[in-house]
Amino acid sequence: MKIADTFNFLTKLNPRKVYNAAAVLSSYYMARLTRKPVQWGLPFNLSIEPTTQCNLGCTECPSGLKSFTRPTGNLNKEFYTKTIDEIGNKLIYLYFYFQGEPYIHPHFLELVKYAAAKKIYTVTSTNGHFLTQRKALETVLSGLDRILISVDGTTQEAYEKYRVGGNLEKVLEGTRNLVAAKRKFKSKTPHIIFQFLVMKHNEHQLNDIRKLAEDIGVDEIKIKSAQVYDYANGNDLIPTLSNYSRYEKLSNGGYRIKNALLNHCWKLWHSCVITWDGRVVPCCFDKDAKHQLGDLNSNSFNNIWHSNNYKAFRTSILQSRSKIDICTNCSEGTKVWV
Repeated sequence: MKIADTFNFLTKLNPRKVYNAAAVLSSYYMARLTRKPVQWGLPFNLSIEPTTQCNLGCTECPSGLKSFTRPTGNLNKEFYTKTIDEIGNKLIYLYFYFQGEPYIHPHFLELVKYAAAKKIYTVTSTNGHFLTQRKALETVLSGLDRILISVDGTTQEAYEKYRVGGNLEKVLEGTRNLVAAKRKFKSKTPHIIFQFLVMKHNEHQLNDIRKLAEDIGVDEIKIKSAQVYDYANGNDLIPTLSNYSRYEKLSNGGYRIKNALLNHCWKLWHSCVITWDGRVVPCCFDKDAKHQLGDLNSNSFNNIWHSNNYKAFRTSILQSRSKIDICTNCSEGTKVWV
């Protein structure tokens, strides 16, 4: 199944996109070598936020906890198409997710169709509660290339401990609907992934989630380490299996992140995040958009990407990444084997 997904991904490439990606990669290594914010080309990986709304109350999620200090709302279709028109010819990978549940956006699959028509590899992440038979069929027809469905437990008890307000059986039913829709249309897309966040209360279900995915017909399993905000003094979510944890226990009983926080970050060169209202932020760890590098409502993406604000932020990464708050709990470079 991964082979089919890889082949599909490769069909999205063309000389212009490959040249841009090569320029971005070259500038990243030049920046690391010179310790200067060299940046060539435009990002080939973009996350865009369809909505900040969510039907669940996940315990470590600002969307679920309704704890944002930034404005909340839904992505405007006209603004979205304008943005994609500006940078879509360089984009390889478009991730419809930042915070919130994408399927709550009333025109979510229309957004996907627009990007898919431009031969951009489209991805989304969902909690799986909206995949009715009809919505599953519409998802397949939209051209969505990949979908990650969060299944953080194989029993309702384990699942709802983190996915507060969620219904595991509804998620599994939605996944079955999507598998059936793919078969109905004889479609290889979307590539369906079960994403499993490993936590203390579900770490014993790793073999069970693999079996469950196989039984349903899911294409792939993605085992992921969980991010915890308040980890220094321990947290009930931190798994006991160290290989699946972003944090390591210290001799004094406290915890620290395994990340060495080296002074470089690939994300800052090849990708960024656009919030529902057009703010450009460095990456997915800036959930409350504290480090706004530009506003697409008043400036072009190209100008923002090469702006003094972006140069200053890249410089700060190259000088001392450990002093940037959103970097201190980042998984980029963390030694976690999953």
